[in-house]
Amino acid sequence: MNFSSTQSEIEALFSQVGDVVEVFVPTDRASGRPRGFAFVEYTEESAAAKAIEELDGKELGGRQIRVTEAQDRPPRRPPSFSGGDFPPFAPGGGGGGGGGDRRAKPKGSRRNIRGKKRSL
Repeated sequence: MNFSSTQSEIEALFSQVGDVVEVFVPTDRASGRPRGFAFVEYTEESAAAKAIEELDGKELGGRQIRVTEAQDRPPRRPPSFSGGDFPPFAPGGGGGGGGGDRRAKPKGSRRNIRGKKRSL
């Protein structure tokens, strides 16, 4: 979708297929510009299926659009810090040169650590 396409242009195109309930155009938080896609909600599922069939590949604002059914976002995984740097929020972590494979020291007393090693 063209980044300069407005909500009313999108609604005008998609209302040719059926009754549009809402058009949502997500914007970038930093710049406030549209992110290049939109969500269109119809009153009936049959109108949405018809829009996918008829409008997929059409041109809007000089760019070809792709029309598909919205998918739920997959759940986000927590970040993995199994590498050289500490997590950016840890005190003294991130940045700094030196390189090497620095790992966080294990917590607990030495006796605790030795006991864990013996049990392996």
